[in-house]
Amino acid sequence: MPYARTPDGVRIAYQLRGAGDPLVLLAGQANSHRWWDGVREDFHVARSTLTLDYRGTGGSDEATDPVGTRDFAADVIAVLDELGIERADVYGTSMGGRVAQWVAALHPRRVRTLVLGCTSPGGRYGVERGEDVVRSLAHPDPARARRALLETMYTPAWLAAHPGPFRTLGDPGMSALARRRHLAASRRHDAWDALPGIRSPTLVLHGGDDVLNPTANAPLLAGRVPGARLELIPGARHAYFEEFRALAGPLVLDFLDGAARRT
Repeated sequence: MPYARTPDGVRIAYQLRGAGDPLVLLAGQANSHRWWDGVREDFHVARSTLTLDYRGTGGSDEATDPVGTRDFAADVIAVLDELGIERADVYGTSMGGRVAQWVAALHPRRVRTLVLGCTSPGGRYGVERGEDVVRSLAHPDPARARRALLETMYTPAWLAAHPGPFRTLGDPGMSALARRRHLAASRRHDAWDALPGIRSPTLVLHGGDDVLNPTANAPLLAGRVPGARLELIPGARHAYFEEFRALAGPLVLDFLDGAARRT
């Protein structure tokens, strides 16, 4: 398994697939690159895909210190440097969208185009999930808590037709400490003041029925990033990129191709 080494000595596992201009795919909180399994191939008609395992997930080293979304963004840059990739398209979903915000804001020359999926600006302006959702996800019965998470990810019809396995429920190999640090990183994220400085053409994509990361965050992001385009997928929940892949994948590719033609 190939690794990049960060300036502080952490090994970050990465996975490069396909051929063509690179598209960096950033997973959600407490997930490895497996988040994108079964979906990343949709992009190989036009691009290669580059994923990585966050600190504490997959093949990467354990996070020995507290981490934030800026730290994860720096790890993305370390992987790009290892591969000699000067510029890439970046597509982040959920916490990966938070990380992608920092990659684009802090390293504008490295990001050709940006896609922010089912994510939030965080901080004082980010719209938090409702208390009913919080309670259901924290249910003391693990089976009920897992079912509640599944129901925020997918529609009932999709769940009835797809018994699993599910790739979006977290990396089963993570330590409890790493999970807590990922959760803290997501909760502390606040890129509001940095968003107007993003210069990459940006698509904000969100499920219309997302309650895990409420849909109201999408217009906030689109209004804060200069020139951003907003697309909502009606009826979709948090894992829109998987359940609605036949719609979401082409939307992303069309945006990337259109932005490339204009630049």
